[in-house]
Amino acid sequence: MTLLQSAVRRRRALAAAGAVSAGLLVLSACDKPTPMATITVGSSSVSEEATCGGEGDALKTPDVTKCLKDTGIKSITVDPDETVRFGVDPEVADKRWTILMNGQPLTEDSDKTYRTIPGSVFFNAQYGAQGDSTLVSIKAGDGKKQSQTVTGLWSFKLKKDD
Repeated sequence: MTLLQSAVRRRRALAAAGAVSAGLLVLSACDKPTPMATITVGSSSVSEEATCGGEGDALKTPDVTKCLKDTGIKSITVDPDETVRFGVDPEVADKRWTILMNGQPLTEDSDKTYRTIPGSVFFNAQYGAQGDSTLVSIKAGDGKKQSQTVTGLWSFKLKKDD
């Protein structure tokens, strides 16, 4: 092996080591992602990290109100004859969660990771629906049954499939 080949190999090894170190540095600077919530309708689903909170700290009421008015949320089309499935990460379920429709509780709080609701509910005026779309939020609590403390919100827009 020539001296030139040896120098090239050393440079490549140093460059590779530098790239790995830089990658680890970038990863260590990342925030831990918040837990996920997922809505599934038929074969379609949409998942989202917390729209607000999600790290376990209590949110203040004005922050919750502002978060419920957020317009930059994901949407999914719902056939009223389909079942809408809600899923949350176990760490959300452990702290109890409920489903809100247009900011109002639709279900009692639960410690399960999965719930189902008929799609027709989300477009029924009897349940507070207005028009062909509904804001649905998953509200995480602090672990106490029927707690008013909100630690995270995951919001989605459900659009009626005609």
